[in-house]
Order: sequence, then C-alpha cells, then structure tokens
Amino acid sequence: MNRIACLRTGTIFALALIFLAGCASTPSDDSLIRESRATLERFVDRDPGLQGWIDHAHAYAVFPEIAKGGLGVGGGFGRGIVFEQGRPIGRTTTSQATIGAQIGAQSYSQVIFFQDESALRVFQRENLEFSAQATAVAASAGAAATTSYERGVAVFIMTRGGLMAEVSIGGQKFRYSAL
Repeated sequence: MNRIACLRTGTIFALALIFLAGCASTPSDDSLIRESRATLERFVDRDPGLQGWIDHAHAYAVFPEIAKGGLGVGGGFGRGIVFEQGRPIGRTTTSQATIGAQIGAQSYSQVIFFQDESALRVFQRENLEFSAQATAVAASAGAAATTSYERGVAVFIMTRGGLMAEVSIGGQKFRYSAL
C-alpha cells in the first residue's frame, strides 16, 4: 500500500474513532462525578504523593477514560469533570489529533491540576491547548514528588489498556461547560 493510501486509511480510522466516541451515550453528571472520584483514588493508589496535589491544587480536571487510536493519522476523545477546591463545578471534554508514525489503540486516564484560579480560568475559557502527551507525566510511584507546575498546570496520565506505538505530533483541545 502506498503512503497516500495509508494516510487515507489512517484518516478514516481516526475520524471513525472520534465519531464513535463522540456519539457514545453521554453519562449523567452523577455517574461521571463518581467515575472521576474513583479515578483519583486509582491515581493515589499508584502514587500516594498525588494526594498532596489533590489537597493543594486550586482545581483539577479528571478524565476517567480517554480513548485514542491511529494508523498514520490518529485521534482521541474523553469526558471528565472539573473540581474546584474539591467540589465539582463543570463538565469537560478533550479531543486530540495526531499525525506521524503510529498504529494501535489505547485508553488512559488523565488529571490536569491547576495551581491557581488564573490557570483554571484559562482552561474554562477554552484557551488551554497543548501537544498531545508532551507535558504529561506517567503516574507511577514517586512521580508526584519530582513534578512541578508549568505555567500553572501539571498533567498526570495513567494507562488503562491497549497498545499503541507512536512517534507523532499533534495537540489536545479542551471544552468546558458549567454544571
């Protein structure tokens, strides 16, 4: 298969993945809040040092599951809840697109910590974007102790399942709506 045919196939695969994820039934607020809290517990089980981040961050966004896949071109989608000082205040979604050498499918959880109110407001205005996985730290024992905020934001991820090999570039975009 030539390069153009591979890119077309990859594009169709990625668009289908995003379409299916976006069309999947939207969980209720209560259900997503419960899933988000359970996800935080799993992160703390993996690295107890993350409890300090939860306790001291002004706010955080929790994505219990982000699904992504790719074949030349990739994409991903996930839903989450934003907590401010421990209380749920909004729903959020993330979508991502990548291009490059990649094949497979994977799901992972993600937590974005906001150091202060200013960083949270940037997120709420949907002005936060970053390169996919470029600024994320894999949650593992001791990772929280060696991580710091970058421009008021820190990101931790934890793989849930699947296998994906990639050397790609791309970005992640977020949407926010108040509860």
